[in-house]
Amino acid sequence: MLIDYHTHHARCGHAVGTLEEYVKQGIAIGLQQIGLSDHMPLLHVDPADYYPEMAMPMDELPRYVEECFELKEKYKGQIDVRVGLEGDYIEGWEEAIQRIVSAYPWDYVIGSVHFLGTWDVTDFRQTAGWEGQDRMAVYERYYDAIGKAAATGFYDYIGHIDVIKRFGYKPDGDVTHLEDAALEAVKRAGIAIELNASGLRTPAAEMFPSRRMLERARDLGIPLTIGSDAHQPERLGQYLDEARALLKEVGIRQLATFEGRKRRMIDF
Repeated sequence: MLIDYHTHHARCGHAVGTLEEYVKQGIAIGLQQIGLSDHMPLLHVDPADYYPEMAMPMDELPRYVEECFELKEKYKGQIDVRVGLEGDYIEGWEEAIQRIVSAYPWDYVIGSVHFLGTWDVTDFRQTAGWEGQDRMAVYERYYDAIGKAAATGFYDYIGHIDVIKRFGYKPDGDVTHLEDAALEAVKRAGIAIELNASGLRTPAAEMFPSRRMLERARDLGIPLTIGSDAHQPERLGQYLDEARALLKEVGIRQLATFEGRKRRMIDF
């Protein structure tokens, strides 16, 4: 079973390609399931005054969902399209997030932390935000947010759980306790995490999460799914062979799939 549950397209502003181009590429590379999972519209910052091309405009959200379901029907029998959303967790904006999550018949919702306040720690244009920071304090804020995201009940799985390492900024001290606390919060919430292969093309040069965190997730019995985090159709499935190999090396033999917000484990 070949799946890719983390994809983005032109509506978000910082990806290219139409949804249909991703679906056709999925068929071409032999995927059985493709998850369409573009970014939730910005809630806590004014798009007009913030960095450009961060997420789809709010008025595009219903059109995004409609197109996803049209493609799900159009390509039935060729590829199984799952309709998702990458729903940022932003502390203090839980009610607004919940309204979006509950407004549409998603197959799944990814819970990702990109923002600490108004700082998007995953945006290459905002790496200056690390200047003068106590890096351990930043990591503490980030992993605290991951734990709070898991506890909301809004999400089916946590995306790129250790993406805070993306640009190579790390504290001098050990962060194992922070990573493990985040995983334990995921376990309590009864949700999954993803192995996001896109880390291999970032300065971190490592998937999200690390092998150590994968092994800890395995020990905790946390379900795993998989995604390329493609922002271009040609990157659909990128590094997923390496990701599946890593999962098998650490003893994981099943992947989580989602339909109608229900999780089903499949062999891969």
